[in-house]
Amino acid sequence: MLSNFKKEKMDLMGMMGKLKETQNKIEATKKRLDTVLVDEQSTDGLLKVTITANRKIKSLTIADELLEDKEQLEDYMILVLNKAIEKATKVNEAELDAVAKMDMPMIPGMDNLFK
Repeated sequence: MLSNFKKEKMDLMGMMGKLKETQNKIEATKKRLDTVLVDEQSTDGLLKVTITANRKIKSLTIADELLEDKEQLEDYMILVLNKAIEKATKVNEAELDAVAKMDMPMIPGMDNLFK
């Protein structure tokens, strides 16, 4: 009986170590995603945006002709920024899911956590 207790304790300690390692890899992946750039632009190329996979805007380019029509510029910005954020979110989630699924120990009842 004592050997079962020791084995369970070692399994739990190993699992905790694996969880910490996975957490460190997730944090490293988040930092790396700050360097992954996602570009998006309007269909006519008058507005361009670059954001990171962590959804931080890095650059925004607006054609002079858009500056003449405030409403059109606002519409362009909403459309282009939303498309860029959607792309960046997909990259972000795919990268973090891959790290979590690859390194997470299988814990009963938690197999649906990363789906």
